[in-house]
Amino acid sequence: MDNEKILYYGNELHDALTRRVMLAPLTEREPGITIEDAYRIQERMVSHRLDAGESIIGKKVGATSRAVQDLLKVNQPDFGFLLSGMVYGEGEAIPMQRLIQPFAEGEIAFLLKHDLIGPGITNVNVLRATECVMPCFEIVDSRITDWKIRIQDTVADNASCGVLVLGDHAVDPRKVDLGLTGMVIEKNGEIACTGAGAAALGHPANAVAWLANTLGRLGIPLKAGEVILSGSLGTLVKIAAGDNLRLSLGGIGRCSVRFV
Repeated sequence: MDNEKILYYGNELHDALTRRVMLAPLTEREPGITIEDAYRIQERMVSHRLDAGESIIGKKVGATSRAVQDLLKVNQPDFGFLLSGMVYGEGEAIPMQRLIQPFAEGEIAFLLKHDLIGPGITNVNVLRATECVMPCFEIVDSRITDWKIRIQDTVADNASCGVLVLGDHAVDPRKVDLGLTGMVIEKNGEIACTGAGAAALGHPANAVAWLANTLGRLGIPLKAGEVILSGSLGTLVKIAAGDNLRLSLGGIGRCSVRFV
């Protein structure tokens, strides 16, 4: 794909984000689009937010669980960038007017104390480099009409990033078995989703290692102080105005969010 088209689609996706409109899938309009093209489009989309004053505060792994891959009909993980304007506090209200077609995912967030620069990173390296882990809601959102995405569509759309909420409790990852950590999401007081740490590529640290190695081949490090989202531990939970969600992660803590 030539540079003119890369710029066009990156600009178009950013415009859809700001105006809260949906677009036809890029894969329908550009059947030959590659994943490499999609990441260049993502870079352009993100650059608009950086130019507007936001900063990168971390990265995310997307589509790590089989449940999410099956639901979205993608067959491999992807990554996106977390920006300062995406972050909400524990229990804070998120206005639906800034979202388009959101879903909630329950995840384990890693706060790094050392850089991770792949390739060659293992889950042992990840755990050594992690200051703490926290419960997290990632609110994914798509600028692609009705979530009719292929892997190239979600990659170009910054891995369908919306906003995120970090819980107010953090633990040493070496003091809990993250692979066996159980997850429960309650929606308006009723169980909406269950899962476990092993859903994220067998272990959440494996997902972070995949990200470090994938980005390392592109010359991009995971930096000390960054938040890394390791992927959903269950399926997506649809949300609407008035909903209250609560996430519980065994041995880690809780996170809550409401939508208005």
